[in-house]
Amino acid sequence: MKSHFLALPALLASTAAVHAGGIDRSGQSINALFESGRYAEFSFGHISPDTSGTSVAGLGSRDSGNATENYLQFGAAYKADINDKWSYAIIYDQPFGADVDYPAGTGYYAAGSQADLDSHALTGLMRYRVNDNFSVHGGLRVQSIEATAAVPFVSNYSVTGDRDIGVGYSAGVAYERPDIAMRVSLTYNSKIKHDLDTSESSVAIGSTSTSTEIETPQSLNLEFQTGIAADTLLFGGVRWVDWSEFDITPRDYRTLTSGNSLVSYDDDVFTYSLGVGRRLNDNWSVSASVGYEKSNGGFASNLGPTDGNKSLALAAVYTRDNMKITTGVRYVNIGDAQTAIPGFAPAADFEDNDAVAFGVKVGFTF
Repeated sequence: MKSHFLALPALLASTAAVHAGGIDRSGQSINALFESGRYAEFSFGHISPDTSGTSVAGLGSRDSGNATENYLQFGAAYKADINDKWSYAIIYDQPFGADVDYPAGTGYYAAGSQADLDSHALTGLMRYRVNDNFSVHGGLRVQSIEATAAVPFVSNYSVTGDRDIGVGYSAGVAYERPDIAMRVSLTYNSKIKHDLDTSESSVAIGSTSTSTEIETPQSLNLEFQTGIAADTLLFGGVRWVDWSEFDITPRDYRTLTSGNSLVSYDDDVFTYSLGVGRRLNDNWSVSASVGYEKSNGGFASNLGPTDGNKSLALAAVYTRDNMKITTGVRYVNIGDAQTAIPGFAPAADFEDNDAVAFGVKVGFTF
C-alpha cells in the first residue's frame, strides 16, 4: 500500500475532536511520528457550532441564542529519522479551548455570560524501534493556557487568568505489521499543572488579585489501523480523558457561590472512532469515519452546555510527488444537555444542536 494511503487514520487532526468531552480540541494525536522518512505537515480547521437552549418556565422560557462561537484550529508537525533505530517528532497543537458567548438582550438568565480558554502545546517525542514490529516512544510537552470568563447572573462576576506555562510528558508503545498496513499504538499524556495570576471582579466583593490552579487532564489514546482488503484500510481509536478531575474554581467565585466551581465535570469521557479508507488510484484516496461519545447525564455547566456527541466525517487525500493534501468535513450531532443554577435544577434544556467542521492538511515528505 502506498504511503499516502497509510496516512488516512490521521486525517483532519485539527477537527477530529470538535465538541469532544470537556474542553478537548485536538485529541493530542502523535500520528506524524509514524510517517516515513523526513516529513512536515501543517493543518487548519474551521469549526462552526450551533448550541442553544431554552430556560424553564420558572425562568421565563427564554431562548439563549447560540452560545458557542465559531473558532479556528491550527496544527503542525515535523518528523525525521536519526538512524534506523531512532526517530523524533516535534508537534504543535491547540489541545484545549473554549469559546462561549451568550448573546445579550435575550432575557435568558445567562445572557451576556462569556468564557474563553486558549491553549498552545509543543511536544517533542523520541521513538526507538525495538525490532521490525515493536517500538516505544515518549517525550515532553510544554503547554501554555490563558482564560477569561464573565457570569453576570452571579453578582456581575468576571475573571481574567494570565497566560501560564506548564510541562508534562507523553509515553507509549506501538506494534506494526507493514505487510498488512497494521499499526496499533497506545499513548499516555500526563496532566499538566498551571497557576494563573488571576484578576477577579464582582459587585459583592469588588476587584481582587488572586491565583487560580488549573490542571489539564491526563489522557490515554489507543489508535489502530489495518488493511482488510486490497487498497482498503480499517482504522479507528479510543480516547480516554480524566475530566472528572478537572476543575476551575477562582477564589472569589467559590465565595460568591458557596463553594461551586466555575467549570467542572462529573465524569471521565471516552471518545470512540471507526472508519474505512479506500485508495482509488495513485493520486486519490478517500475515507469515511464515525465517532461516538456517550451522554453521561446530570447537569452540564452553563459555560459548556453539551453532553456527548455522534459524528460523521468524509475526507479525501490528493498525492502528487512528495506532497499530499487532505481535505474533509465533519458533521457533529451534539448531545442534549440540561443546566442548573441555585434554585432551579434544571434551569434550561439544550436540544437538537450540532456543529460542522472543515479542515485542510498539507504534508511534505523530503
